[in-house]
Amino acid sequence: MPRTRQATRATLSSVAQAAGVSISTASLVYSGKGPVATATRERVLAQATLLGYTGPDPAASSLRTGRCGVVAVITWDGLAAAFRDPYAVSLVDGLVSALDEASTGILLLPQSRHQPGHAVARLAATAVDAAVLLGCGPESSPVVDHLQARQVPVVTIGTMASSWVHRVDVDNRAAMRAAATHLHQLGHRRVAVVSLPPGGAPVAEPVTLADLLARSTDLETRERLLGIRDVFGPDVPTVAPHKWDIEGGKSAAEHLLSGQPLPTAIITQGDLLAMGVIAWAEHRGLRVPHDLSVTGFDGIPTPWWEGVLTTVVQPGVHKGEVAGRLVLDLIAGRTGQDVVLPTQLRIGTSTCPPR
Repeated sequence: MPRTRQATRATLSSVAQAAGVSISTASLVYSGKGPVATATRERVLAQATLLGYTGPDPAASSLRTGRCGVVAVITWDGLAAAFRDPYAVSLVDGLVSALDEASTGILLLPQSRHQPGHAVARLAATAVDAAVLLGCGPESSPVVDHLQARQVPVVTIGTMASSWVHRVDVDNRAAMRAAATHLHQLGHRRVAVVSLPPGGAPVAEPVTLADLLARSTDLETRERLLGIRDVFGPDVPTVAPHKWDIEGGKSAAEHLLSGQPLPTAIITQGDLLAMGVIAWAEHRGLRVPHDLSVTGFDGIPTPWWEGVLTTVVQPGVHKGEVAGRLVLDLIAGRTGQDVVLPTQLRIGTSTCPPR
């Protein structure tokens, strides 16, 4: 026999009446915010099952509290690109872990560098309690302007120049300076750089580090470039591939290793980029590190390579957790503070003195 649709939706009031308790007691059973005797709790839940009551209406709860229990997580350059990067995944792991403690869900939204209004249109039709910007982003963003106009708190895991945004990041300039200093102390003077996207069009052909700094609108990228400039100066050959993955690293290495004299070391702004550089160098018959030293940034596992990458290790999961706790503080109306986390330079087997 076909099921007939229930004429009216069971309510908390009808459950309370059937269980012989007050509405406030029944409400405590579902909120978990007060002491309720075990027998009473079981009786309320049993009557709820009989009546087909599944819990308080989220829409009604949202109207009462002014919150919807959802945080928007906005990724730069699309979801697929972000989640191919193990470091980005570790950030989300930490973020979700912190938000889950408060029963807060997330809504993933892509933010295109070339169509910034796309995410704004989606956000305009969506109720969110706060937003997290994942990854390095531009100096300004229409997404942030939109959220500020709605008085929605914003946390960025990265660097952004906005008084409305709270930041969880590392000292990118100091961290990259440490990697560059390591190479300089080994004796390298002829180095090249593979950068993260500068914010505009990719830069496939080598330009000077100073040229890329002039073009860059991504503050995180700029800070890392400045850390290299502090050690090696402004004239270092630099490329910024379209993708910041292994294929992007291969593409960059193809350009940087095609002329003479070859660099003795390549500094990359991401571990996946470094792995791409190593793969291309080995394809060319160059030995890493004896013919070419390579450094990375992030500290992700690289089990597919037999060596140990020299890289800046930043705390991905912890970074996400800190951002999540900061989001919850802002939602609750508490004052939030920017957080700068420490990094560590891990010396691996991908660097050695130049021949």
